[in-house]
Amino acid sequence: MKSNIDPSFDGANKVVSMIIDRNKHLSGALLPILHDIQHHFGYIPKPALALIAQGLHQSEAEIYGVISFYAHFRLQPTGKHIVEICRGEACQAMGSTQLEHAIKKQLGIDYQQTTQDNSITLEPVYCVGNCACAPSVKVGDNVYGRMNAEKFSRLSDQLSSYAISLDEPLVKE
Repeated sequence: MKSNIDPSFDGANKVVSMIIDRNKHLSGALLPILHDIQHHFGYIPKPALALIAQGLHQSEAEIYGVISFYAHFRLQPTGKHIVEICRGEACQAMGSTQLEHAIKKQLGIDYQQTTQDNSITLEPVYCVGNCACAPSVKVGDNVYGRMNAEKFSRLSDQLSSYAISLDEPLVKE
């Protein structure tokens, strides 16, 4: 049987193989393996699918099926910051659909895309638990309520300039 393992993926092959070896004995080993690989690389490199399939005696299609089922897993690198726009009902009632259009226009990207400078990846999320301060966006672990296009413009300028730390508030009220 011909191997689908990409030889140009050599250095990463070692890391992925170590992760597989460390977890393959676990019941339901695939999810811990995927989480560890994504944690290490920031996404799951496509060449890793062949290694995972080989290590777990599954097909690449089975591995891909699990990755594509869970929104958490990514097959492409993301920007430095992931901006999630809340699309929950409370946020929609308070204008998140209009905010979503303004943000997409401002950044020049759609959901699951990354800005050209690799600073921001845009993702939908279906509730951030900040309904009383809708509409909300989330960046990393920080949630920003009562968001509007003007506030987002200031936030994205700060994110794009890399002049901030996610441990401190980005947008002043």
